[in-house]
Amino acid sequence: MDRKKSRLVAIGTIATALGIGGAMQYLPTPGGPAKAQAPLEVSDVQEVSSIPRGILPEDRPGPAELPAAVVSTETAPVQEPEFSPPRAPDDTGFACDVDMTATPAAGAMMTVRIEAPCHGSERVTLHHSGLMFTELMQPDGTVQVDVPALDETALVIASFMDGGGAVAHTEVTSVPFYDRVVLQWRGAAGLQLHAREFDAEYFSDGHIWQGSGALPARAASGTGGFLTKLGSADAPDPLLAEVYTFPTGMIDADGTVALTVETEILSSNCDRVVEAQTLEIRGERDLVSKELTIDVPGCDAVGDFLMLKNIVEDLTIATK
Repeated sequence: MDRKKSRLVAIGTIATALGIGGAMQYLPTPGGPAKAQAPLEVSDVQEVSSIPRGILPEDRPGPAELPAAVVSTETAPVQEPEFSPPRAPDDTGFACDVDMTATPAAGAMMTVRIEAPCHGSERVTLHHSGLMFTELMQPDGTVQVDVPALDETALVIASFMDGGGAVAHTEVTSVPFYDRVVLQWRGAAGLQLHAREFDAEYFSDGHIWQGSGALPARAASGTGGFLTKLGSADAPDPLLAEVYTFPTGMIDADGTVALTVETEILSSNCDRVVEAQTLEIRGERDLVSKELTIDVPGCDAVGDFLMLKNIVEDLTIATK
């Protein structure tokens, strides 16, 4: 693919360690608490803010009320019928229970399925070991998504806007064979996670990003890594994430996987501060969380890219 857009390069950014955020911060994380990582050295900072920011905002509900119905002055007012969820009496057999399951899959993934007949077309937020993203339920009240596991004993929580939700857990025993890097943010931030395996050129087979189409089978066979996109951009105030997975414990090669974060300058993020978080799980080390903030250039730069290096540490692969 030929990218005919100019690229602004910013080497380094502010990334400080913090605990696993969001709604998972009050839950015990299997394997012990996350360890903070020492601050990164900063050099040649361009277009990137060093102003400390808060962690990614907590998921929040939308407006509590809909606008009042418009009434014509030339006719009699029309009484809008009140809406109530389809909660029939118990003796009819109709139920509004939420059923949620998690099943392990290839590539240290898990398939999460939710059945919630009273939450059709609603926004649902999934939480797993600090990872947070939002999906839209199907009109029939179901949704299914493949999620990269960040812990062998994987716990997933689903929460709806009305406070309801469900919990599911499963064992994903292959997690220790994979290294994972998560980039997550809120809204149209224009962020992208890029991995170039073993000195691969941009847009070659070894360049893994949201446009590469690499699948989990690539990692399960020990060939290389893959990227998972999580979250629905069509959901109100969406939480989105990208997760890069590499089969470090199964690869038969030596070298480096170069990891970078890029920001496309859009009309939705130009001349603003973008907040994001990274989560990293490598080998037997505990899960590490960091935050970052980016000062996006003005709107006259729409179409350009910021390349942010040293946000996450490159993967070093050594088989000997």
